Amino acid sequence: MALRTIRVQGDPVLNKTCREVMEMTPRVEILIEDMLETMYEANGVGLAAPQVGILRRVVVIDTGEGEGPLVMINPKLLESSGEQTGDEGCLSVPGKAGVVTRPNHVVASYLDEEMKPCEIEATELLARAICHEIEHLDGHLYTEKVEGDLHDVVYEEEE
Repeated sequence: MALRTIRVQGDPVLNKTCREVMEMTPRVEILIEDMLETMYEANGVGLAAPQVGILRRVVVIDTGEGEGPLVMINPKLLESSGEQTGDEGCLSVPGKAGVVTRPNHVVASYLDEEMKPCEIEATELLARAICHEIEHLDGHLYTEKVEGDLHDVVYEEEE
């Protein structure tokens, strides 16, 4: 496994639409492992492949609230309802956050690491993360949805 460089806002790769993954290959397996390692090292909740410069429809999410990491290949939002408004940040927009309104409940389909079809129902932080990461796959950043201005955030160093 290896840490990958996280692309930051302004990098053209972040505004491109990603291609579907058609089969699990050793390269895709390595990409997933590297994305997880990179996300954890950066203390992120989610990471999409374009954020490490790869235009494939792969996201990893770990809200720290559940069963460990969620790996979603070719994810699609099927349903959304309700709304939640709150601060949101992104590893590709370091040191900044902004207020974003998103669905509070979502249902998404995806393929797992064995390329088996799966469906997930999510609320609150996980619903927010799924929406945020899927948008990356279509070339969008949360900054397009921010209500008001971005503000600086300072993360406490862990002891």
